[in-house]
Amino acid sequence: MAAVVVVVSLAVAPLAGQGAPKASAKPAARAGAFVPARTPWGDPDISGSFTNKDEQGVPMERAPEFAGRQFVTDEEFASRIARAERQLETDNAEFDIATADTRNAGAVGSATSPPPHWLDRAKPSRRTSRIVDPADGRIPPQTPEGQKRIADRAAARALARNGRGPSDSYIDRSLYDRCITRGLPGSMMPAIYGDSYEIVQGPGWVGIRYEMIHEIRVIPLDGRPHASSNIRSYMGDARGHWDGNTLVVETTNFKPETTPQNANPEALRLIERFTPVAPNKVEWSVTFNDPTTWTRPWTYEIDLTKDASQRVLEYACHEGNYAMTNILAGARADEKAGRLTVPDSGGER
Repeated sequence: MAAVVVVVSLAVAPLAGQGAPKASAKPAARAGAFVPARTPWGDPDISGSFTNKDEQGVPMERAPEFAGRQFVTDEEFASRIARAERQLETDNAEFDIATADTRNAGAVGSATSPPPHWLDRAKPSRRTSRIVDPADGRIPPQTPEGQKRIADRAAARALARNGRGPSDSYIDRSLYDRCITRGLPGSMMPAIYGDSYEIVQGPGWVGIRYEMIHEIRVIPLDGRPHASSNIRSYMGDARGHWDGNTLVVETTNFKPETTPQNANPEALRLIERFTPVAPNKVEWSVTFNDPTTWTRPWTYEIDLTKDASQRVLEYACHEGNYAMTNILAGARADEKAGRLTVPDSGGER
């Protein structure tokens, strides 16, 4: 497991001297109505090995220079490709940990980054932001109720820490750091590596297997109701159905510690849509519907690219999680040297 997340942003401003940007249309894959193959029992076939690494570097919210545009122009896209190629050349240069640049911690080639060959590299995306609704590509304002709940939650966490630093105890670290879960929709999102997914289908079911942390979702399609609100899980409670060629999945019943974007676990409904738009492409979107947190629903989307070479591999997260050992070892060393006094935390270290 990587201790440092490396983010390489590919969003760029319009090229100097090119004048007003030309209007950009949706990529060709969306231009016509694609008709996917069918399973033996008649459902649209979206099964296979997928990756979303092409979506790395796309910001969640749209930068001001791309106002009103969901996709970059051809000129801007060419600039993104050139920048990605330069980055790849840098990544492939000889990597010597003894001479790595420690002043830029976390950057590719630094002493604190993963080796460059670990990192997923792919062609850039044409998107200006992942958010597609609202049309401005920005997360809607929070409600007063949501603002108060988020502030109260932060205060409660600080109180529960009881004076501990952010890395003094394993319970201060995220569930992702602890190899437990990335949650939903986090597990669908690209990371620095491990961006492989497998979708399997059966009569009345769809399953999704993730490389990162090896989580598995099993989504029933038989119309059964959601589980009782007393039953909650890290990935929520999913129910799906087909709307034409689109698989629609509604997820509720989140645990508070994995409810995404500071939403209300009692109110949040996540609506995912898996739409095949080309033989090797599934457009995946997720809508956040929580009127107690935001003034309106909002949606973001990415592409899943079908690629048989991107099969899910072993992800020995716990076995290789030296990051947690090293993070906690720092606090234990400070305690031993008398540099850190940890308040009584009930034995949680």
